[in-house]
Amino acid sequence: RVPVNDARIHTSACSVAVLPSPSDRATNQLLPTSEIRIDTMRASGAGGQHVNTTDSAVRVTHIPTGITASIQDERSQHQNKAKALRLIAARVYDLQREEEMKKRGAARNTLMGGGDRSERIRTYNYPQDRVTDHRCKVTEYGISRLLNG
Repeated sequence: RVPVNDARIHTSACSVAVLPSPSDRATNQLLPTSEIRIDTMRASGAGGQHVNTTDSAVRVTHIPTGITASIQDERSQHQNKAKALRLIAARVYDLQREEEMKKRGAARNTLMGGGDRSERIRTYNYPQDRVTDHRCKVTEYGISRLLNG
């Protein structure tokens, strides 16, 4: 493009990285029971005789990662267990998502250069109707014909 008040042609460079899309997984997906250990215990704190006689607190451990979730909010062990399972599934999902993002970031960094003009692959020169491929040092004329196939 040529600005109205300037005779110079301004150039710009861009970098494009093409990566596979991340896998979709629902956060409420249940974990396999073989990867989970469930411990029950007596809840602590206020509650009187009910707290002292029932094992309503639940601790769920995801064995491969060592992530734990302890819940003693509800009076029922079943409700506490359901809450703890949802919490542990969300924590494991977040850990997996974070690891996947690190892998994608590393893959992106290996694909991308610094974006310098010296790393150019192709130049599209519209005023001269020319495309130059700098890797194999080939120049073609007729940009619209080349872009249309």
